[in-house]
This record gives sequence, C-alpha cells and structure tokens, in this order.
Amino acid sequence: MNEILDEQSRASLVLYRLKRADEAIAEARLLAGEGYYNATMNRLYYACFYAALALLVANGIVTASHAGVKTMLGLHFVSKGLLDIQHGKTFSRLFEIRHTGDYDDFVYCDKEMSEEYTPKAEAFISRIKELLEDK
Repeated sequence: MNEILDEQSRASLVLYRLKRADEAIAEARLLAGEGYYNATMNRLYYACFYAALALLVANGIVTASHAGVKTMLGLHFVSKGLLDIQHGKTFSRLFEIRHTGDYDDFVYCDKEMSEEYTPKAEAFISRIKELLEDK
C-alpha cells in the first residue's frame, strides 16, 4: 500500500486493520482449542501484524514487507518509548515463529507456546489501540 491516503481513507483502513487483528486473535483461540498450534501461532502473528499496520498507517508510515513493518515499528515506536520493548520483542518473536512455521520443515509449536504468546499478543494489540486512541 504505497499510495497516499486522505484522512477518511486512512481512518477506514485503520479500523479495518484493527478488525482484522481482533478476528485473527479469535481465530487463534479457536485453533488452539482444537490443538492446531502452528496455525495458532500464525494467527497470533497476523493479529499483531494487522494491529502494527493500523498504527503505521495512522501515522503515515509506509511499508512494503513484513520485515519493513517490524523495522518501522521498532524505529518509530519502540525506540522512542511509545511501545514497550517487551511488546517489540513479542512482535519480533512472533515474526520469527510465523516465518519458520511457514517456510521451514519439521517445525512444531505446542500448547505451552500458544499459552505463553496469546496473552502477549493480546497485550500488544491492546497497547496499539491505546496509542491509536491517543492520536
């Protein structure tokens, strides 16, 4: 998404991304309940990714890749203390887990990992929403 957005389009896109984040968290819970932990971790990552995109879009920050989102989030929010370093670490770790789960062989996530990262992802999204409310 490289085009310049007017305020109404930007606001609509932010709301859409937050809705996708909430949906992905709900999907993660359903998948975890059925024991699909690799898919759970994927959805947790995407929930955070969508929330991060919402924050970046709201601030007029353009990215072209998942790595770009991670970099811009760190540069504009974590390094400035707007987003706690633990939230940055959560996003980075979920980024790694999702990438290895999607592209590497013999990668298995488990219930403990799901239980550890679900509340971390929820806290990350909650903080993003706070930052957006303050904007």
